Amino acid sequence: MPAISSNKPYRVGRSKTGLGLFATKPIKKGTRIIRYYGPILDSRIPEQDDIENKYLFELNGRWTIDGSVRKNLARYINHACRPNAESDVRPRERKVYIRAIRNIEPGDEINYDYGTDYFKAYLKPIGCKCESCENKRKKLRAEARAERAKVKARAERKAEKAGAKGTASKKKKLNGKHFNGKVGRAKA
Repeated sequence: MPAISSNKPYRVGRSKTGLGLFATKPIKKGTRIIRYYGPILDSRIPEQDDIENKYLFELNGRWTIDGSVRKNLARYINHACRPNAESDVRPRERKVYIRAIRNIEPGDEINYDYGTDYFKAYLKPIGCKCESCENKRKKLRAEARAERAKVKARAERKAEKAGAKGTASKKKKLNGKHFNGKVGRAKA
């Protein structure tokens, strides 16, 4: 891990999805946080077009940034469906900046939406692990547990009622009169 000077408003740290970039100072909305950089690849050159890694940032149909270089700390920014930053792509300059779209407090993980292509290729098969998706899954699991508990309680009440009916003495009707099951003559 490269050493980060203390005047930077971020640091690399452990997150739920591996490594992530975290704010060390308050970052105001609209502030440029970091530049995403690396070698520029041309899709017209077959050997450059065949490169496959998770750190490719497409500028347009022709140019792509290979962000796999170790000095590119922006590559540690993780995906989020409800991000606190976004990419500011400048294809003519062949540069990408990550900019805050809301205020970020110290200790918050910096994240942005990677886009649908990356999401479908890499995140959807394993499930998105961003905070909003995790919370959504927790809520769905809690609702499912509550529903199972309701069904179980309903079944127990039903079984209890059936058991209560089975243990009570059953009275049979014979010709409109109740019969307790005793056989004998009526006393006069």
